[in-house]
Amino acid sequence: MYSKEESAALRKLFWTSFGKSFPRKWLLYNTKIKDFSFKFVADKKQALVCLDIESFDRTKNELLFDQVLELKSNLTEDYLPDVIFDELYLLESGKIIHRIYVKYNGEFNIHNKNTWQGAFLFFNEAMHQFEEFYEDFEDFIKQAIY
Repeated sequence: MYSKEESAALRKLFWTSFGKSFPRKWLLYNTKIKDFSFKFVADKKQALVCLDIESFDRTKNELLFDQVLELKSNLTEDYLPDVIFDELYLLESGKIIHRIYVKYNGEFNIHNKNTWQGAFLFFNEAMHQFEEFYEDFEDFIKQAIY
């Protein structure tokens, strides 16, 4: 069991180490669609690469989720075969969002440095594939709301 300070220091070291291992500028929040962003998630149980749709405008959320859902076969066949579409993903905060994500299948715990390298490799590859997908279909996705 780690104290809050030790846990925070490990999380900071994890993200710093990832950034040094794969130094590049990720797309993340720069999709040019408000509340439509790519994220890395790492905690004591799992590592995920996500596309989160989390506007307060439910109609906008539905339109964007449905638009990406129309591309599901493209996404699974050409980029991320294990992608999961979750229309009602519950965040720890209690907020429900639309999340499209891939999960790292190896052993992972952000408190265990021995599990980091596999997650780093997964993050790099999965986010690269998500970014390629978005680059290829950005105009189609934006049609849902513009």
